[in-house]
Order: sequence, then structure tokens, then C-alpha cells
Amino acid sequence: MKLLLTNDDGVDAPGLAALAEAARQVGDTIIVAPVEGHSGCGHRVTTNDELLVTQHACDRFALAGTPADCVRVALHSVVPEVHWVLAGINAGGNLGADVWHSGTVAAVREGVLHGKPGIALSHYRRRDREFDWQRAAAWTVPLLRDLLARPWQPGTFWNVNLPNLEAGAQAPPMVICPLDPHPLPLSYRREGDRLRYNGNYHERRRDEGSDVSVCFGGEIAATLIRLL
Repeated sequence: MKLLLTNDDGVDAPGLAALAEAARQVGDTIIVAPVEGHSGCGHRVTTNDELLVTQHACDRFALAGTPADCVRVALHSVVPEVHWVLAGINAGGNLGADVWHSGTVAAVREGVLHGKPGIALSHYRRRDREFDWQRAAAWTVPLLRDLLARPWQPGTFWNVNLPNLEAGAQAPPMVICPLDPHPLPLSYRREGDRLRYNGNYHERRRDEGSDVSVCFGGEIAATLIRLL
């Protein structure tokens, strides 16, 4: 199985390294990721400017473009025979309404538009806890084996969010759950003539049993999103 890996945090991000570590246990991987971070860029693509691609290794490319650009370039010339698109592991959750502005999710969505199944993976962040990327990689292996083995429904992709548990916690179960419908809290702090967003991500509204509720409750939230 040929797996295309990308992200929106940049080609050198530790989350991408964690995803690569996990993905190599289930298939052959090739990385085409942005040179720089593009968090929150949504499904922006480049059509009027040139895209510089640099090969770092036989299976690792960096593109001066967005996550969706990376998938487009990969499918056009780098690895057209890819079977799945995997994006992440994003440093921060992509839950509920986040999927509409996430560059991580957009990369997978671009793959679906071209007939490729995909999984977007993110790691919820708590302000009082650091990421444990080695642990995240270990959690990711069994969920990849599970989701990659499921029959793909064209026009759909998986959005997965890992919880941020305390050190020493047991591996959490994966829960299939719906996307939460609520918007992010609208809160801005005024700094002279400027506004800075300061909404409390953890206090966002949530429906019981939704992806936000499941992930915040300490379990891995997996949502099947239908695009077409």
C-alpha cells in the first residue's frame, strides 16, 4: 500500500515524523509537505505563482505551497499511484467546525476530490501538557490498521483527533462519532485599532457524543466526513 503523507505544520514538524513512524508499519510512505507551516489556511491552492519543490530524500519532498498544493503536486507528478492520503499529525485539535479552516483536513479533502481515500489526524492540545509524539505514534498504528482496512466509500474521508492525556495513561479507545455542529466561540481582545482572537477552545459548545465531547473526554475521536 502506497501512502502519501503531508501536513500543515511544515515538513520538519514532529507530528509529521510521528505519523511517518506509524505509517511505515502499515505501508510504503512518501512525504510531500509544505516548507513552512500553514495552520488555518483551509483549502487554499496556488494557481498563479510557481511552486518550488525540493527533494530531501528519495521519499521526502518539501513544497513551497499549501497542504492542498502538496497533494495536488504529489498526485500529478511525484506519486500518482498513491492509494491513501494521510495528513498530520497536527499539533492541535481539528474538531467540529475546525475541519472547514484546517489545512490538515483540506489536504485529505483534496485527495478525495481526486478519488483517493484519506485520513486527517490531529492531536488536541491542553495548555498544561506537552505533546508526547512517541506515544502519539504508538496510538496511531492500530487506528491506521483499522481504518485502512475498512471499505472506502467514495466521497468520504476520516477525521481523527487524539486526546492529550496525562503521562502514563493507558492507550485510549477509538470512538466513531459525529462531527460537532457548533461554531468556535467568538471572542476578540482589542489592542488599539487591532483585534486578537482569544476564544477559549476548551470551553467551546459541544453535543454529548460528538467528536469534541469524545476527544475532550479522553478518547480518540474518529469521524467519517462525507464530501460528495
